[in-house]
Amino acid sequence: MIRSFDYDAAQRRLDVEFVSGRRYFYLDVPEREVEAMRRATSKGGFFNRRIRDRYRFERG
Repeated sequence: MIRSFDYDAAQRRLDVEFVSGRRYFYLDVPEREVEAMRRATSKGGFFNRRIRDRYRFERG
């Protein structure tokens, strides 16, 4: 589901690239959420539970 992700702490922006090639930028994501995502066994599962539908986003 998720090919890669990166976090800009200064902007609190989580950049997610999906295996489909689509990119989304999730805004105002706390750093603690991203750290938890990095530790998660299933990045896609974590994303679905804790990021998707909780934070505003822009399509890249």
